[in-house]
Amino acid sequence: MNRRRTADLEIGCIVMNKTIQYYDNNAKEFCNETFLADMSQCRNRFLNYLPANAWILDAGCGSGRDSKAFIESGYQVEAFDASREICKIASANIGQEVICMRFDELTYEMQFDGIWASASLLHVSKQDLPVVMEKLYVALKPQGILYASFKYGEGESIRGERNFTDFMEVSAKALLEDAGFVVLECFVTSDVREGRSDEKWVNVIGRKG
Repeated sequence: MNRRRTADLEIGCIVMNKTIQYYDNNAKEFCNETFLADMSQCRNRFLNYLPANAWILDAGCGSGRDSKAFIESGYQVEAFDASREICKIASANIGQEVICMRFDELTYEMQFDGIWASASLLHVSKQDLPVVMEKLYVALKPQGILYASFKYGEGESIRGERNFTDFMEVSAKALLEDAGFVVLECFVTSDVREGRSDEKWVNVIGRKG
């Protein structure tokens, strides 16, 4: 590996660690703010492509809001998050263990019918996203479904203590297509949290090719 690539990886790791530290330090506030957010529209669009009793990986589950909804609807769920403190809260919210793990630590192979990555991949650096997308692709069963959402925009930036990688429709589609997914839907929504409806999100659903 060349020196530049090694340096980029080290910088990316430092930035990600700072983002995780932010969530560890603000776990209770973050979970309280997001747990009641109504994501049913996006969840239902994702679930329309899955069989009954599907096995779902909630990738970067945050408060466990969506895992709880999936479980209550009869789906099997495995959930993980990179923040140890958030994992504790999410485990209590959904009534089962939430694994503390980063995206780059994924080792699943053809295990899930669907992967739900709501507002979580947005913290992966742009240079690391192709490898992470490959891991998600491998984790899905044949014809498995991936949902991902990102803040609407282009480029990578540090806002406060967190790293964000933003996408718009064309670039979000390309991200999935480059990983081998067939894009089924790409749509823009408003933030559902109170007082933040002016913020936009790009949502993309893809099927393992």
